[in-house]
Amino acid sequence: MSKKIRVLVNGARGRMGKEVVRAVLSDPALQLVGTVDPAGTEEDAAVIAGLPPCGILLTGDLATTLEATKPEVMVDFTVPQSVMENIHIALQHKVSPVVGTTGLSEKDLQEIKEWTARYETSCLIAPNFAIGALLMMRFACEASRFFPHVEIMEYHHDQKLDAPSGTAIKTAEAIQEERQKIKQGHPDEEEIIVGSRGGEYEGMRIHSIRLPGLVAHQEVLFGGLGQTLTIRHDSITRESFMPGVLAAVHRIRKTEGLVYGLDKLIF
Repeated sequence: MSKKIRVLVNGARGRMGKEVVRAVLSDPALQLVGTVDPAGTEEDAAVIAGLPPCGILLTGDLATTLEATKPEVMVDFTVPQSVMENIHIALQHKVSPVVGTTGLSEKDLQEIKEWTARYETSCLIAPNFAIGALLMMRFACEASRFFPHVEIMEYHHDQKLDAPSGTAIKTAEAIQEERQKIKQGHPDEEEIIVGSRGGEYEGMRIHSIRLPGLVAHQEVLFGGLGQTLTIRHDSITRESFMPGVLAAVHRIRKTEGLVYGLDKLIF
């Protein structure tokens, strides 16, 4: 029988963290060895996630828990303000981070890349773990070769801290690699209310919607001569991200350096 992969979940009290705890405990090839959250309360992590006790208690200090539990992989769903420090601490302990926390900049990614080289440990940064979202981005890139006029609408719950979403940014980056930069809309258009046309990235417009009741949704709208094309993905529940998270946990130790995007691991 092959050795189980030792996993620590950081942000285990959050909505995504609870889903990850449930997913890891359900995978016979994984072993949950630690759970961390700023609101560490020494409660059983499985109980917090709505399951019978598993014996893994929630703690409040990442470095101490990494040293005590010796995981191979850390899954991080925390907040933009702490994610860089979390990644650095994990890499220093030779633990591979699988990061779903968004809000990282190009400068952040370059720094993480340098850390992975320094500590000879891999790291995955994934703006979206839903397989359908990855396919949506891939189809959008293909469509942009024929429909260069494109706008992105992303919809999330009203507790999301960053805008636009990491998925929207990665979609725009990927599309830009397939098309020439163009100025969209009327050259003399005027925003009566500043921001009403959304944010601009290489000529594309990105619009962020934040409302209670939403989870994670994105539309990529293309316009052409006498026609439009819409490619949309909807995550109805946070369970939709778990197959991708588990795939990442299984594969991240088999790669090297920084991996940006789950598609780099599974496609």
